[in-house]
Amino acid sequence: MSTYHDPNKPPRWPIGAILRNLLLVFLLSSIGLCTLLRWLPPPTSMFMLYRHGEDLLVKGHVQAMDYRWVSHDNIAPAAMLAAIASEDQQFFQHNGFDIDSILSALKVYSNGGNLRGASTISQQVAKNLFLTPSKNAVRKGLEVWFTLVLEMLWDKGRILDVYLNIAEFGDHIFGIEAASQHYFGIPAKKLSRPQAALLAATLPNPIMLKAAQPSGYLLQRQQWILRQMQNLGGLP
Repeated sequence: MSTYHDPNKPPRWPIGAILRNLLLVFLLSSIGLCTLLRWLPPPTSMFMLYRHGEDLLVKGHVQAMDYRWVSHDNIAPAAMLAAIASEDQQFFQHNGFDIDSILSALKVYSNGGNLRGASTISQQVAKNLFLTPSKNAVRKGLEVWFTLVLEMLWDKGRILDVYLNIAEFGDHIFGIEAASQHYFGIPAKKLSRPQAALLAATLPNPIMLKAAQPSGYLLQRQQWILRQMQNLGGLP
């Protein structure tokens, strides 16, 4: 027996089919975007846009960003090494996730300690470029997805370049070139090891840890990063 369909009523779309189509569009568009950004400099990042949103809410206007993209050849090797020494010493060994660091952080937390971050440079690029700082299961799932896509489509050099170019180094200061010019008056290509280590030392919280007015803690962290850079020896 055939089912009568009133031609005057619009067809009903099953919810499941709609969700599958939306998911497919998201997956394909995110892969396409990541493919483009393998070659093109990002004009901005979701984190920068988030900062603009904060400006509007707190100040009622948008404050200009100091964001200057530079190519790989215009970033001092010391800056790359300092970022790895500070943030992700297994960067060239893992595939986006440092499982040992994650398990270690969970062990510390289960024993009553604070839950410390275990994000790799790849994860930080994924969340800074595409996501807001909000913390929930959906956002974490998106971070995992974008990290996997970046690791599949980009090489490690590209991930590190984008990380250094979009990282926040101070109030509305984004990228290693803007930071180098702002704090030292030199291009990122000419950063020394101590200068690079000082900038890397601010990365956990560049608003509180000020490179222009380094606290005792920040200077201690700088010295620790310099020792780690010495231990690592150099970039692969």
